[in-house]
Amino acid sequence: MKTALRPTFRLIVLLALLSGELAAAQPPSTDLPDGTAGAARLTPSARKAVVVALARRLRSDYVFPDTGNLLADTITAKLAHGGYDKALTATAMADALTRDLREIGKDAHLGVRFAPDQTDDKSPDPAQERRVMARMGFGINAVQRLPGNIGYLDVRGFGPTPLVAEAYAAAMSLLSGTDALIVDMRRNGGGEPQSVTELASYFFAKDDVRHLNDLFSRTDGRTVEYRTNPDVAVHYAGPVFVLTSRFTFSGGEEFAYDLQTQKRATLIGEVTGGGANPGDFVPLPNGFAAFVPTGRAINPVTKANWEHVGVQPDLVVPASEGMKIAYTASLKAVVARADNPRQRETLSALIASAEKDEVQLPTYTPPTR
Repeated sequence: MKTALRPTFRLIVLLALLSGELAAAQPPSTDLPDGTAGAARLTPSARKAVVVALARRLRSDYVFPDTGNLLADTITAKLAHGGYDKALTATAMADALTRDLREIGKDAHLGVRFAPDQTDDKSPDPAQERRVMARMGFGINAVQRLPGNIGYLDVRGFGPTPLVAEAYAAAMSLLSGTDALIVDMRRNGGGEPQSVTELASYFFAKDDVRHLNDLFSRTDGRTVEYRTNPDVAVHYAGPVFVLTSRFTFSGGEEFAYDLQTQKRATLIGEVTGGGANPGDFVPLPNGFAAFVPTGRAINPVTKANWEHVGVQPDLVVPASEGMKIAYTASLKAVVARADNPRQRETLSALIASAEKDEVQLPTYTPPTR
């Protein structure tokens, strides 16, 4: 019988994604809402069962077979030599495995979580998933029109496309009349590849269907193409600026990389986290689950991706400074196209005020770890 993650665990993963917890450099906290369960002591046989199952999935599913075998061999040998004997609790075991997988595999997507009772034969509850997504704004944290008619869109994660597509349409309809647009990916931890493509589709003309990305899957040997959707509600033609940070990860990185390689946006901020290998959570014994990357991105322009190296912004600046720089660059782009002397004068005055920090702009707070 097919085993699936419980709906509650899928929702916890989704919440972690939208809060940026899965984005990058540090191992995610393995504590779930039931913190006492994570403190439960593990028996040696329980630790062994987790490692054996994880090693099996790494060998069969990890996108790079040689690395998957190396990961499996290393954690199995460490178990045999007592290397996990001090991981007495579920939380400690999950953290130890996450550290080892990331240190050996150099893949920030790899990770283990303790998820009590995570397996079930039931499919996720669509109504519950929708309620969770709605409470998270469908991944959209802010939609704003800034002084000078500059649009601002803050996207924290990419949820399931059927759930987020209407929110994207609503947000982009509100922003459709702005003269330039800033898309904030600084706290975006990733999500569904199709939703990345859906949002990117708004920045190309209806008759300009772009091939944005390919994803190769080891598990079935297929390569899936991702092309823009010509039927989205709005086709935004103005200048686009994308903000990045070191916490921008996975699907957030893909959005930035796709628009950059298609020469549709200017990227401003920090080099991103460097995770281009998509996958999914798989259940393990004794209430554990592991995120195992099963695929890799292949950009049709560069024939490569951003794994390990991150996405390189066009203008590298601290993430905290990116908003001001993008805003003034947006105003300057509008001034350059303006044919009304009064509009140019007004915008030039606004640029001067922004450079003196006299314009109130959205602030940036890095995700907590």
